[in-house]
Amino acid sequence: MILATNDDGIFAPGLWALVRELKLLDSVTAAAPDREQSATGTGITLRQPLRVRTATALEPDVNTYGVEGTPGDSVIMALERLATDARAVISGINNGHNMGDDILISGTVGAALQGYLRGLPAIAMSIEEPSPDNFATAARLGRILLKRIFDGVLPADIFLNVNVPDVPLDKIKGVMVAQPAHKTHIDSVKEGSDGRREYFWLVRRKLDRQPSDSSDIWAIEHDYIAITPLHTALFRRPSPEMGPDVCAGIFEELCQ
Repeated sequence: MILATNDDGIFAPGLWALVRELKLLDSVTAAAPDREQSATGTGITLRQPLRVRTATALEPDVNTYGVEGTPGDSVIMALERLATDARAVISGINNGHNMGDDILISGTVGAALQGYLRGLPAIAMSIEEPSPDNFATAARLGRILLKRIFDGVLPADIFLNVNVPDVPLDKIKGVMVAQPAHKTHIDSVKEGSDGRREYFWLVRRKLDRQPSDSSDIWAIEHDYIAITPLHTALFRRPSPEMGPDVCAGIFEELCQ
């Protein structure tokens, strides 16, 4: 069984595009926040109770749960109580790329992290422009990657961040293993007033820096799928064997 989750909410179109494709591979349980929880990063709830409700499945034969908490809470709750026999966690398909420094605040990545910390292969998937075709491409790619993990082609001790470019499949140039771009965004403060009191709004701003040709941002800007092994980038774990031949094989299967 595969656990599908996200940070955009249990009824987000990207989640259900992913679920439909994953059902071709194995049974699926969907557990995700009951409302949008973007930019919540790795946050988990420790100082108040969590509530879970059964939600209406948008695909048949999928146990579906809305969690009143963060994306990380959703995965912890699922793996501890709702989907204890899950053999992989896949998070997404996020509405918006998660690249560079943004991986540190991404709820999509934070959800997948909880699966990896519990010894399961974990994948976070994102696109920038949501559309049925983009969702279909990303969902198919997620299934291909999980099947290769299940078949032993890729290692099970793996935590991948996957970003898909916003172009039709026939315009994508290939698959590239990339590193997270560094110093890509910064948070600034915007000041305002509602007529009664001042308020402040945090604004996420992209920095004007030239990404290196090995980075995830460079890959997306040049119409490549960017696969970033976060277990290597964040935890110094061995990198998976994903050389040019492996990447070419993944892309060839995606295009079939």
